[in-house]
Amino acid sequence: MPRSSRWLRDLRMRPSVGALGLLALLACQPTPRPTAQAGSESPEYDLVVTGGRIVDGTGNPWFFGDLAVRGNRIARITPPGRLAQAAAKQHLDATGLVVSPGFIDIQAQSVGEFTIGDGRVVSMVTQGITTAILGEGQSPAPINEKILAVMAAEGGQDLVAKLPAAMRGPHGFAGWLETMEAHGISQNAGSFLGAGTVRVYAKGEAIGPATPAELDTMRLVVRNAMEDGAFGVGSALIYPPGNFASTEELIELAKAMAPFGGVYISHMRSESDRLLEAIDEAFRIGKEGGVPVEIFHLKAEGSRNWPKMAAVIVKIDSARAAGADVGADMYLYTAGGTSLVSCAPPWAAADGKLLANLKDPTSRAKIKDAMTHPTPEWENLCELATP
Repeated sequence: MPRSSRWLRDLRMRPSVGALGLLALLACQPTPRPTAQAGSESPEYDLVVTGGRIVDGTGNPWFFGDLAVRGNRIARITPPGRLAQAAAKQHLDATGLVVSPGFIDIQAQSVGEFTIGDGRVVSMVTQGITTAILGEGQSPAPINEKILAVMAAEGGQDLVAKLPAAMRGPHGFAGWLETMEAHGISQNAGSFLGAGTVRVYAKGEAIGPATPAELDTMRLVVRNAMEDGAFGVGSALIYPPGNFASTEELIELAKAMAPFGGVYISHMRSESDRLLEAIDEAFRIGKEGGVPVEIFHLKAEGSRNWPKMAAVIVKIDSARAAGADVGADMYLYTAGGTSLVSCAPPWAAADGKLLANLKDPTSRAKIKDAMTHPTPEWENLCELATP
């Protein structure tokens, strides 16, 4: 079985703690009630949850019921009261609470914890988030000398020294997945390949179109990662190096993943003044690349752009009605958070020299002038956040 199929299977089938949803279970704060006597046969179930409102993840309405677990699988679901006296190692009373499958964080950022940090990610699993999808814009692998140079500049040689050798080279993406598994993580995990990672692997942090040779390298990186288990390619086109990539370059990445069933996910090139044009670009990448499209955190930034949301919904609905496999997601809070680089012109970060340019008085003055006199050529999130 190809690695991609294996990891997709594992993501969909491994329930881990996701079989029940820790959000409901930990809220119960129960007192364990063993029902097996010493010396007796093993109880029928490992865990029985009674009296909860069960949400089964299918879209159906919730219903009252009891639920039994054997090993790491749900063994039985019954009407309420049926399992109250069932033999089990532990009983939990979920009266007044919800029992649900684990939640999926489709934009997880636990890369460091999963690779070299605390793989338990307690802050996530205690909220019932049992599956993490990584790879928004960038991914930790594959790694080559160009990427190592960037890592050394940003995180120091100590960070580089901690990265396993398995993450380097043509099949570094597989090495990263295996590294996470060996490290031990509490969540189910899957990842997209970062389009920014692909670009730096082939071209470094230079601005400009990819050469034919660099495009060949990018295609190879994508094909290898898809074989190694990537779900697709994720881009973040407001931030460098993602915003250095052309539409045509991204189409080539999409074409490379299409035979493997990959999906193109994107933090689009604009979420404000050129929002509608950015949607058109995302749909074009999907159409010409032959892949489904998912728009990350759909929104219209800046009050002057709020009226565009009606047209945005029409665009998405129209594309779907015409047969395109496109979708979008959004986070339901009014605040956002990002880095200073999203406020600076793209050229300021070229060749990885953003910090150096900010330290240089002449360059800093030019950056400040560009930030205070924005143009439609690039997205200045600081300007949009100003009343």
